[in-house]
Amino acid sequence: MDSNSERAQRASHANGVSRRSGERENVAASSASAKAAADTAEASIVGVPRGDAGNDSASERSERASRTERAPQRERERLLGSPRGEAPRLKIDINCDMGESFGPWTMGADVEVMPHITSANVACGAHAGDPTVMRRTVRLAAAAGVAVGAHPGFADLQGFGRREMTVDPAELEDSLIAQIGALAAMAGAEGAVLQHVKAHGALYNMAARQRPLADAIARAIAACGPSLIMFALPGSQMIDAADAAGLRVAAEGFADRSYEDDGSLTPRRRAGAVIHDPDAVVTRAVRMVRDGVVLTTAGREVPLRIDTICVHGDTPGAAGLARRIREALADAGASVQSLGAWL
Repeated sequence: MDSNSERAQRASHANGVSRRSGERENVAASSASAKAAADTAEASIVGVPRGDAGNDSASERSERASRTERAPQRERERLLGSPRGEAPRLKIDINCDMGESFGPWTMGADVEVMPHITSANVACGAHAGDPTVMRRTVRLAAAAGVAVGAHPGFADLQGFGRREMTVDPAELEDSLIAQIGALAAMAGAEGAVLQHVKAHGALYNMAARQRPLADAIARAIAACGPSLIMFALPGSQMIDAADAAGLRVAAEGFADRSYEDDGSLTPRRRAGAVIHDPDAVVTRAVRMVRDGVVLTTAGREVPLRIDTICVHGDTPGAAGLARRIREALADAGASVQSLGAWL
């Protein structure tokens, strides 16, 4: 017979074994749970559940491997914000309004600015430009590898399209189709295609506030080509109109324009609406793209997530300023390329 002390030792040993076994089971369960969580997270990024490779074809396995390799960048872009997000993405297009000369009258430094931008907004003969200027500007952009877009506006040559007008949305839609169609024909004559459409001046600002005008712009663009990209002020009625029409939309920022607290542009009739200090313009451009913010006239920082940034060709020293902006954006880590390559 065992003594009391021997029985106690055996009981203690059994309890220890049981306890260690339970600890191992808990560790295993915890490890399995962590692995399952990791697999779920990976599947949410890559889009393929784990454990099914044995039933996949070689091409499916190859595609999954490719998606896995791309996942970190895709996840980074998801964290930085969707095309309508509130955070910056480090891809940016630089656009400029061009082709605004008329007959013998010259407007803007198109030739000098063109090498420093990625998208050209070409006037369509309503607020500025004429057929000869339109075709010449398209040819210049094509030679520089710059994407071509239409820049239609109110039919107001004397006011340069910067005067607000009362217009029927249906009539506006017809006018825009005629303008976009005319530039598309010029682009075709030069072996180019249109990438985008950006409304000009007063029309752009009014459509940012008035949904009927924004819808007219979106309908005209869709009628001319559903693959065209619509430029729009962030957070404006134009963003919603483009979405409703099924168009791709590029949120646009203006480095040399001041902003109000609601994200709108300061009206040009007010002092300080246009910023003339080159250093300030470059700094604002970088902050818009890198940080997703802009400083308002009231001194507040407000969110401003953009896809394209506008430089004005009629600004004194426009070419040098455009070059500095592009270099500063590249130094900040931004990839400067036309929208059609990534939007």
